Amino acid sequence: EVQLVASGGGLVQAGGSLRLSCAASGFISDDYVIGWFRQAPGKGREGVSCIIGSDGSTVYADSVKGRFTISSDNAKNTVYLQMNSLKPEDTAVYFCAAFIDAPGIIATIMKPGRQVDFGSWGQGTQVTVSS
Repeated sequence: EVQLVASGGGLVQAGGSLRLSCAASGFISDDYVIGWFRQAPGKGREGVSCIIGSDGSTVYADSVKGRFTISSDNAKNTVYLQMNSLKPEDTAVYFCAAFIDAPGIIATIMKPGRQVDFGSWGQGTQVTVSS
């Protein structure tokens, strides 16, 4: 059984930084894609970034490119999301999720407006950016 535990959220001023962690267990990381998603109040959940376990390739939503960095520590089975230059519009509950690596999976889970209703999800961690 795949289990994910997200942590690291908090309250930060605009321009500040936070690092989220997603500790995974129950699967082999090379066979999976790990993604970070967020859901702001009154909005749908959106893909923020993901990393492919087999080769470490990364993908980012346009809204976070150049500010957020996703990385993984395979020894610890943990995926991180370093968030710099935070903006009030980054305020949301952030979730991590795991998906079996398959053709087209990145395009599917990162498609803007797509509500991803499959995969294994961790609990959310709140990120609040004050202006």
